[in-house]
Amino acid sequence: MAPRWQHAVVTGGAGFVGSHLCTALLAEGTAVTCVDDLCTGRAQNLAHLAGNPDFSVLRADVVEPFDIPRRADLVLHFASPASPADYLRLPLHTLETGSNGTRNALAIAREHGARFVLASTSEVYGDPHRHPQDESYWGNVNPVGPRSVYDEAKRYAEALTTAEAAVHGTDCGIVRLFNTYGPRMRGHDGRAVPTFIRQALAGEPLTVTGDGRQTRSLCYVDDTVRGILAMAASQLTGPVNIGNPDETTMLELARTIAALAGTQATIRFVERPVDDPAVRCPDIGLARDKLQWVPRVTAAEGLARTIAWFREHRGEYATA
Repeated sequence: MAPRWQHAVVTGGAGFVGSHLCTALLAEGTAVTCVDDLCTGRAQNLAHLAGNPDFSVLRADVVEPFDIPRRADLVLHFASPASPADYLRLPLHTLETGSNGTRNALAIAREHGARFVLASTSEVYGDPHRHPQDESYWGNVNPVGPRSVYDEAKRYAEALTTAEAAVHGTDCGIVRLFNTYGPRMRGHDGRAVPTFIRQALAGEPLTVTGDGRQTRSLCYVDDTVRGILAMAASQLTGPVNIGNPDETTMLELARTIAALAGTQATIRFVERPVDDPAVRCPDIGLARDKLQWVPRVTAAEGLARTIAWFREHRGEYATA
């Protein structure tokens, strides 16, 4: 079967989701150029692709204009600090990546006549007053809170992508990714799944914020990647939610991970971050109807795979 695309550009391709996208595209015969400055991505995420003649890495910061010499027919813009630990450490860079970085990635797509897909986020919904969240909801976002650098960068990127399509006719799509987890996450990136797994494997108490009743909906990375590529292959402009509608509380998640890891880890409650959303759950009706996409991997299966991966790579990733 012929690949859907001849050559794809993946900005942020050395990151968690980006590296899985590079792998999936190469597996179906698409040549891939990864663009990454490694400010949050990791070269180790791409080590398994070394030597593949269809894969190349351009070390560049997308905030500055960059060139792709070979014609591309797909541009996936996934460059951005995405974990709390990263965007709180790099607030201005996060905003610049969402603004200048998106503009530069859009310029590549326009120049090459390529399909462009923006990785947006469920964080554009903020601390939502509508539950579950569908794409028509405008959100409840604090524009000056500690999370605003990420939330507003993505909201601006969505507006910029929409304007690009309207003014220049560039073929654009927007995916709003809900919480994604799986192999290649960093143990200290501040997100719940890798934090709980790292703590469980180290025999430490699992730190649950607040009273643990806040919810998230967790999608295994293989499912997320399928959804992204389905969106890329479509003619939809979006935005389209990509996430798992199975909702869990943080306390339930901590206990599940402790059980799957086979530990007797205790729970330690810590202060809840400012503007931490109380609920998060996608309405995936649009993705189901228009992309024929639904998640396939159960939480038990996905978490077991992720725990096994962390065990195998404990020295390499769990301390990062």
